[in-house]
Amino acid sequence: MERERILQQAEEFVRQELGGDSSGHDVWHIERVRRMAERIARVEGADVFLCALAALLHDIPDEKLNASPEAGMKKLTDWLDAHDVEGDTRSHLLEIIATMSFKGGNRPPVRTLEGRIVQDADRLDAIGALGIARTFAYSGAKGQLSHDPTLPPREQMTAEEYRQGKSTAINHFYEKLLLLKDLMNTDAAKRIAEERHRYMEGFLERFLAEWEGQM
Repeated sequence: MERERILQQAEEFVRQELGGDSSGHDVWHIERVRRMAERIARVEGADVFLCALAALLHDIPDEKLNASPEAGMKKLTDWLDAHDVEGDTRSHLLEIIATMSFKGGNRPPVRTLEGRIVQDADRLDAIGALGIARTFAYSGAKGQLSHDPTLPPREQMTAEEYRQGKSTAINHFYEKLLLLKDLMNTDAAKRIAEERHRYMEGFLERFLAEWEGQM
């Protein structure tokens, strides 16, 4: 019952904080990541509660959604304090959320099974049909073009360049989304990613053909 109460309160917190987001980091993204994390956790024999809680809270400190990384992390730790999330659960949760972000791909591997699962669930929501929709939503929210043939994808980026540099929705596929299939941690996620990856490849082929007036 205690775990159910914490999850319910986390759901309410996320709705309060992210309910108005239109950049692809809305509460429905959170709910999809939670469902996928729970699904993979059951297959992989991980702690389902911890995966669910980390999935629910993973975007709360995201620097894209806060004035600074420090302000976002304080928001998260204040909530954990207020809801008596302590001990190993707290430290494990904070470790997962602090290490799972892509940030240009320049990150060390996530240490624990639960962390790898939540990272996989978040990355799966960034690819396939959902990933396509979220990419264009995010680009629109940030004032980026859908496509600019004169602006090539960036191959090597620091975390700052990944966040702040000039890009387009189509370039984002080459800078991040098409890389995610090979970065999945768990066998369950790898199987799902294969099909979603192929779907994106088909979309890009069609998009570029239409762009050139070939179809």
